Amino acid sequence: MESVLPFILGVVVIVLGLAVSIALHEIGHLVPAKLFGVKVTQYMIGFGPTLWSKRRGETEYGVKAIPLGGYISMIGMFPPAKGEQVHADSTGFFKGLVQDARDSSQESITPGDERRAFYLLPVWKRIIVMFGGPFMNLVLAVVIFGVLLMGFGVPQSTTTVASVSACVLPATSERQTCEAGDPAAPGAAAGLKPGDTLVSIDGEPVTSWEASTAIIRANPGEDLVFVVKRDGAEQSLTVTPSLSERYVVGDDGKVVTDDSGDPVTVDVGFVGIGPTSARVQQSATAVLPAVGENIAGVAGIIVNLPQRMIDVANAAFGPEERDPNGPLSVVGVGRVAGEVAAADQLAGVDKVAGLLGILGSLNIALFVFNLIPLLPLDGGHIAGALWEAIRRGFAKLFGRPDPGPVDMAKLMPLTLGVVVVLGAMSALLIYADLVKPVQLF
Repeated sequence: MESVLPFILGVVVIVLGLAVSIALHEIGHLVPAKLFGVKVTQYMIGFGPTLWSKRRGETEYGVKAIPLGGYISMIGMFPPAKGEQVHADSTGFFKGLVQDARDSSQESITPGDERRAFYLLPVWKRIIVMFGGPFMNLVLAVVIFGVLLMGFGVPQSTTTVASVSACVLPATSERQTCEAGDPAAPGAAAGLKPGDTLVSIDGEPVTSWEASTAIIRANPGEDLVFVVKRDGAEQSLTVTPSLSERYVVGDDGKVVTDDSGDPVTVDVGFVGIGPTSARVQQSATAVLPAVGENIAGVAGIIVNLPQRMIDVANAAFGPEERDPNGPLSVVGVGRVAGEVAAADQLAGVDKVAGLLGILGSLNIALFVFNLIPLLPLDGGHIAGALWEAIRRGFAKLFGRPDPGPVDMAKLMPLTLGVVVVLGAMSALLIYADLVKPVQLF
């Protein structure tokens, strides 16, 4: 029970945070639409049956049963067809989809509101309306990461020893525990203890854990004088790093792999000590680069989404483990949040920071995903508006008649395909998050 309640609390925090993120996303559409005179008939959080709603003026505000998104309904999303109208019952399934979209758009335009249709807005206004939603998620992400980095700080290694290995095991060893006959770790043999703070190594001041690691790795077999502070007093210990096989770690903190995908190892000096960690508050200049890194990470997942989904399927229906950096469903995100909140190995401040990090990453995902240039996503409408501007620009340049608005309704068959694919991916991710969840601890 002690771990169940924090788990539930973590899930609730993320659900509420996601609801707020969706609500702000839709406000990002709603405010500019109203400012530009478009009639907005609905502002809804969620999909499916309406749980609660209230009408204010010409707009109905409400909450629906399925909290997987939200929407605003603007009148006149699509322009009428040029020339003679065709009827859905005589043009086939896909053309029927197109005509149904046009009909629904025209039916939404009530008498007296003909000039308030969305498609009549200038291109730049339509882009602002559609970009407003993702932009709100970006702003929210910047605020969250600002609080996280500047308020809570980032865990960084200190110069204080947290652990001392009893023996030396190569990086590729399948064992994690020492057995009789394993060589003693140099740190333990020299008398280093948890709680010791490194002051200098061979006369070189230790200002960071990375600096001490560099000296140790470069001097296998050499006697090094470690000056440590223990119980308020300095002591000198002679440590001889052993030559040991270690993984090569890149600048991103991940193990480097070769062309065949196997981890790369190198023989370097090894002492067998690990650092403590402390949160260090960052300056305001660190916020935007952190947001940029998250945007690049999400974009990378989307670019490689087909392969990522294949990996998820292989994990869900086979023996493979889930990639902790791969895509997750809402169920998976909630489960991760619950595990973070219930983790005994995390301090309270680390749990709060972890949940904030999840919310920040969720808003980055909403920002990037919604900018994919496909309907029904915001990026699809933005792409259509940009294409219209290009067409009109060329027509004006070459003295041709204005081609008019782009008929986005023609893309409804493609939109249906996108919806089906997104639905299938969501179903696969939810199934994988239930049967083969990502393991954090």
